[in-house]
Amino acid sequence: MMKIAGHTMGTPEYSLFEAIDLFAEIGLQGIEIIIQTDGYKCAIPLDADMEYVREVRAKADAAGLEVSGVTPYMNLYNSLDEAQREQSAKELKRVIDMAEILGAKNVRIYGGKLVDGETDPDGRKLNQLVKTMRECGDYGKPQGIRLVLENHFGTMTTTAARTAEIIKEIDHPNVGILYDQANIAFFPAEEYPEAIALQKDKIYYVHCKDLVYRGGVARKPKFTMVSHVNEEDRTVYSRVPGDGILDWPGILKTLKESGYDGWVSMEYERRWQPQDLPDAKEGMKRGGDYIRGILKSLE
Repeated sequence: MMKIAGHTMGTPEYSLFEAIDLFAEIGLQGIEIIIQTDGYKCAIPLDADMEYVREVRAKADAAGLEVSGVTPYMNLYNSLDEAQREQSAKELKRVIDMAEILGAKNVRIYGGKLVDGETDPDGRKLNQLVKTMRECGDYGKPQGIRLVLENHFGTMTTTAARTAEIIKEIDHPNVGILYDQANIAFFPAEEYPEAIALQKDKIYYVHCKDLVYRGGVARKPKFTMVSHVNEEDRTVYSRVPGDGILDWPGILKTLKESGYDGWVSMEYERRWQPQDLPDAKEGMKRGGDYIRGILKSLE
């Protein structure tokens, strides 16, 4: 049975402990925690003492929440500079250590960095990404921790088709896909029936968010960075799940029929688009209630 988590991207005004309390209060079952290096308030710092990580785990346990996954922001896994690649792998292994303490079985991964203007004509960047994922997949395997490469702009794992190809190339049991239909729709690329069909055997985790196209027309924005799109380049507005164009009843039904029974994490993007979305106590509650209602109808 699919379970609903909240993402700490949705709670920039809250401390991490406050977000844990909020997610429990609004009836969510899990929390996806950002691990950051830039001082973001609702996150665990990458250099945090492991005793603090244990305190976070204890707080989540006391609130009745599972840590569904962790979300670091490194992306140079495919760098042709071997020192950069090795540093990213080292940092990812530290994140995997944190995930083990937190009881999280999923680590969100950016599929390297490949923003507009960057290419990989000889496949060397892909080879570096494969090398890093196999190395870190092996590192997390004894603890049952999975690396989930997100369908995400500015990376090598953008469309569903390309993500499936890269996961096949990596060929590691602990490396799978984080399916994000909203990110696929940014391009736009595949509609959800095709996206799920292409990836279903390796979908290990799901992000849920919603959007509408600016001007009512799908247009590819400029992707100049990995984490988010510059305001002047955006071609969508973020919306509470259920208020946008994505067919979440159809997406969740198709996921269930494909055999998926893992986490559905609300990646409520208030961190990047606070002008589009209400405070989490309103928007994430409403979105969570909406998703919960769909899942109940599928029982």
